[in-house]
Amino acid sequence: MKLLLISNSTNYGEEYLGWPREYITDFLKTTSVKRILFIPYAGVGLSDDGLYKSFDVYEERVQNVFSELGYEIYSIHKEEDPIQAVKNAECVAVGGGNTFHLVYMLHKFGLMEAIRKQALKGLPYMGWSAGSNVACPSLKTTNDMPIIEPESFDCFKLIPFQINPHYLDANPEGHGGETREQRIEEFLLVNKDIYVVGLREATLLQMEGDKIELKGKRPLRLFKHGQEPKEFEPGADINFLL
Repeated sequence: MKLLLISNSTNYGEEYLGWPREYITDFLKTTSVKRILFIPYAGVGLSDDGLYKSFDVYEERVQNVFSELGYEIYSIHKEEDPIQAVKNAECVAVGGGNTFHLVYMLHKFGLMEAIRKQALKGLPYMGWSAGSNVACPSLKTTNDMPIIEPESFDCFKLIPFQINPHYLDANPEGHGGETREQRIEEFLLVNKDIYVVGLREATLLQMEGDKIELKGKRPLRLFKHGQEPKEFEPGADINFLL
């Protein structure tokens, strides 16, 4: 498999998909990819004119970035046969937004299994935020509000561990709710046999074959039931996660 799992699309004060562009370019340059099938279903609320218009807006936003990198984006929401579009794709990119809506739509159109099959065969897959969540066994470590109920929480299962994107170490000042670490610990109390990667912003995981690497500017924080959380710097050996 060939995966690029990005924590976040945009750092504060930067352009959209600004910080990961060099990593996206490096990820794709060793392939023959020219056109990228985009999955916009997490993009809820990008337009006041309904979901379809929001998907149009999302497609245009992503296309503006990828055209500068030399690639063409085309969105699955405009394809007459979405499953066939996946079978014909050279690469798939899954955008961020609301993970529950993304998973709902992927199950609705039979795309969860279709994309999984192609990715296991070597179809390059990239995702950011919600798009990284769905590479996991389930959506259970998303940060998003459940605005819609999907058929199942099951996701692509391309990796055997969970990701918590946008991982934060502390709550905002004055906020009395649980920290992100406490939320992950809740998950681990009922899901004891799986790792959770706290993927901080401006970081990503790149997987090729049986190797996986953390890239970016910050360490990841790794959680497992019954163990103290551990920090791993970019470049550290994390292949045990696979």
